[in-house]
Amino acid sequence: MIIRSLKLKNFRNYDSLNIDLSPKTNIFFGENAQGKTNVLESIFVAGTTKSHRSSKDRELIRFGEEEAHIEMIVDRRNLVYEIDMHLKKNHAKGVAINKSPIHRAGELYGIINLVFFSPENLNIIKNAPSERRRFMDMELCQLDKIYLSDLMSYNKALIQRNQLLKSLSVSSKDEDTLDIWDLQLAAFGNKIINRRKVFVQNLNEIVYNIHRRLTGNLEELRIEYSPSSGDFTMEEALSMNRSKDLRYASTSVGPQRDDLIIYVNGMDVRIYGSQGQQRTAALSLKLAEIELVKRTIKDSPVLLLDDVLSELDMNRQEYLLDSIHDIQTLITCTGLDDFVKHRFHLDQVYKVEAGIVTSVN
Repeated sequence: MIIRSLKLKNFRNYDSLNIDLSPKTNIFFGENAQGKTNVLESIFVAGTTKSHRSSKDRELIRFGEEEAHIEMIVDRRNLVYEIDMHLKKNHAKGVAINKSPIHRAGELYGIINLVFFSPENLNIIKNAPSERRRFMDMELCQLDKIYLSDLMSYNKALIQRNQLLKSLSVSSKDEDTLDIWDLQLAAFGNKIINRRKVFVQNLNEIVYNIHRRLTGNLEELRIEYSPSSGDFTMEEALSMNRSKDLRYASTSVGPQRDDLIIYVNGMDVRIYGSQGQQRTAALSLKLAEIELVKRTIKDSPVLLLDDVLSELDMNRQEYLLDSIHDIQTLITCTGLDDFVKHRFHLDQVYKVEAGIVTSVN
């Protein structure tokens, strides 16, 4: 799959943008705060409805404007999809595929598979568990629409249960209603946990060899899914923790509390690993994510690399660049020296300055 073209109107610092993309490597270079990351962000929003750095649509709209527009043309197995997205300050976003409006985000997922790699991802190991859950959920939602539906249903039930728990802190007359929400949480929660376990199992099969090569066969990496419910089913865990949930007016177990534990040579690298080991483990995870997508959809994802090379040493830069030669990649950077140094072929090069993108090929 490839992105053929991208058009922006009033997105972030862009008044307008209209570019065609190479099916191979696309470089966006320029000084910081000129709009390079905004290009990648717009693609991620168009493909997933979500920004990797903002939860509010109005933050994506150019200052002083009421709405923004993203248009992206995607070629997937010789089928062409035109994704149109309107972001509005005070209303829900509007999305159309080939001129037909859609009503659920799930209709958009799967048209294009995106792997986003930014400096923040290099901290995925040592950051909060929410970062590692996001890593799992973003990929699973793109690969599995049933998972996306289960996750959305679970989150809706979780909100309702937490609201009920808060009301029960004032009056306990509706406590029996908790049973209804527990049944829903358990039904969807067990499905989410089981799917995540399969995801981690598949990822382990890939990441082991990648990490061995990255570290010159000196380190072995293993991922373990750590559910907050432990070895219990969701039904059992919710029942066991009900008094605690009532006391704190919040649901204490479930997929929203789960984590990934990453072991390097048997040690928890988040706690005991050096910064270099943590970054190498994160790079291994992202490279394994690319390979997992390839195996699952029998096609290559589109890779978005946001100023990552500057965060890696020369050996890791070389490994990363060698790993992406066969997929469409959009890379942001401040200069081209790293690519020249590695004799990396640049198919399309753009200079970005103050929201203006100029081809320099």
